Amino acid sequence: MRKMLILILSVFVFTSCDWSGRTNGHENNSKVTIERYDRLQFESVTMNNVASLQKMNTDYPQATKLLIEDVLGIGDVSDPEIDNELLSFFSDTIARKLMNDVENKYQDVSGIEKELSKGFLNIRKDLNFFPIPRIYTQISGLNQSIVVGDSLVGISLDKYMGIDYPLYKRYYYDMQSRFMDSKRIVPDFFYYYLLSQYELPFNFGRTLLDVIMHRGKVHWLIKKALDYDSIEEELGYNKEEEKWCKKNKRALWKFVQEHDHLNATDPMIVRSYMNYPYFTIINDENTPYGIGIYLGYQLIDQFMNSHRNVSVKELMERTDYRKMLQDTKVSF
Repeated sequence: MRKMLILILSVFVFTSCDWSGRTNGHENNSKVTIERYDRLQFESVTMNNVASLQKMNTDYPQATKLLIEDVLGIGDVSDPEIDNELLSFFSDTIARKLMNDVENKYQDVSGIEKELSKGFLNIRKDLNFFPIPRIYTQISGLNQSIVVGDSLVGISLDKYMGIDYPLYKRYYYDMQSRFMDSKRIVPDFFYYYLLSQYELPFNFGRTLLDVIMHRGKVHWLIKKALDYDSIEEELGYNKEEEKWCKKNKRALWKFVQEHDHLNATDPMIVRSYMNYPYFTIINDENTPYGIGIYLGYQLIDQFMNSHRNVSVKELMERTDYRKMLQDTKVSF
């Protein structure tokens, strides 16, 4: 596919654009409606529908701007020829097949709407007036999975076609495509949206501890909001990985302390804990993806269990992770 960018992980994009100042829900309404922007893309390309292309620009200007400038990176939305560039990008044979497959698989997204509504309802029990953005689906050309803007979030359905989707086998390893399944849409959505609402302040002394506890608390809230039975389930771990975590979490904690990795600022070390352990810091090839997030969740969970007076709102607003760890009696 021409200029199709293949990314290993879900990508989070945050821009300062607004979508007509409207949001999906109100203070006392957590019901989510997903807008099918992907169908306008489908109609404009596969049916050569000029009206659909015009509607993309007039009714969804910020979604189109995000798609063109941030997701596809094919030019400036104000370019007089940009519509032709957009149609050309999706006119590739592979792109057309991708569009058709998405249309066939996701004829109905009511189940996703229901799960998102449940998540927002539960989050709002702890975080009153937590904003619900406008939510739309798109086809990203296998680029970003979740796109977050100001008051809007886009879900790229083409990144959630299932581990056995034939096209994925051409571009991804199995360990990557296993997370590209429809059941990952809702937790991925909340992960990236919550990170946009609760950003980790940037500083040059940011440590692995800061990163894993910040990401860990986001997953702690998602697990709570979506009623997952375990953090392993919320993270998408399989049975073998779940067993690995239960068996090795004490050894993992000891390893991190002995090597002083909590204080590490080396990006290579941080990435190894947050992503796939390509750099084998933990000398075990069976170490699950994102083991640092798993560890961060454990630290947050133990902090909250020993600080019953701390509200979820206070937790989400805190970033003094060194002090939070000091105030927690960690036990594995």
